[in-house]
Amino acid sequence: MRLVGGNLALDFVNTRSGPDDDVLTDYPSLISWGLYAGALTEAEAAQLSPRAQAAFTRALHTRDYLDEVFRSVATGAEPAPSALTRLRDDEAEALAHAQLERGDTFTWSWRDDHSPDRPLRPVVHAAIELLTLRDLARVKACGGCLFLFYDETKNRSRRWCSMQDCGTDAKMRRYIATRRIRSSPDPRRAE
Repeated sequence: MRLVGGNLALDFVNTRSGPDDDVLTDYPSLISWGLYAGALTEAEAAQLSPRAQAAFTRALHTRDYLDEVFRSVATGAEPAPSALTRLRDDEAEALAHAQLERGDTFTWSWRDDHSPDRPLRPVVHAAIELLTLRDLARVKACGGCLFLFYDETKNRSRRWCSMQDCGTDAKMRRYIATRRIRSSPDPRRAE
């Protein structure tokens, strides 16, 4: 599991990187991802039942519509109104189970929510915050894989989910192609 999205909702979308490559295979894997991504604490995860197929199915549907919304944003297209409506409704549901907690500022918390949908609440809220409070021109799709990310570089030049993975692969492909061109015989010299 890689967290390269720069936003919890984008990292959630990135749990699937292809039709046969999915981090989320069942409800316990959703709980594990929530722990890994910081959406759940150990104590919160312990309160959730590992048998919650309906919540897992909802999580997959949530990921699908979030993918639709943020891929549209990344390409400069308008997200489907139906996906935005689902996101609005899911945010309303999440906030119905939230409470405001004070730190340096007030933040939403779902500490006392033991519902099977608990892992999705901060994901949906992160999606709303990204859409309403952040610069949408910085939501991008990786040039090497299917991952989405929020570009926080000063000059907005990030093209890869991470330089260690797709960025390095792209540089290697360019290097090999350049070497092939340099090492191939020049057809003009044969004349």
